[in-house]
Amino acid sequence: MFKIEWFETDDGKKPARDFLLSLDPKMRVKIIRNLKHLQENGPGLREPLSSPLGDKLFELRTQTGGNITRMLYFFYAGQTIIVTHGFTKKTQKTPAAEIKRARQYRQIYLERKKAAKDG
Repeated sequence: MFKIEWFETDDGKKPARDFLLSLDPKMRVKIIRNLKHLQENGPGLREPLSSPLGDKLFELRTQTGGNITRMLYFFYAGQTIIVTHGFTKKTQKTPAAEIKRARQYRQIYLERKKAAKDG
């Protein structure tokens, strides 16, 4: 079983959790179900629920009716999954700005872990 953590910004916000809480209940329930699949399967979770974005980033894919959401995540130290943030998808491809944001969050997370280890 994998452990899921929300990425936390320097000011204490958790973008993925905040995004999840902002959604309508039907979509929220479906995303939580998909997060449970991710927690159980880790890197074994495949399309249509999970898709690699490159650079060790992945997206958790959820759709209900015409609404499509994505939550971006990465793996840390084997059994931990860090969910960086989420967004409502409006284009065919995942926007480069969303991937860049996930990369930045991952970099911050890794730097914090390194500082804690070295400190």
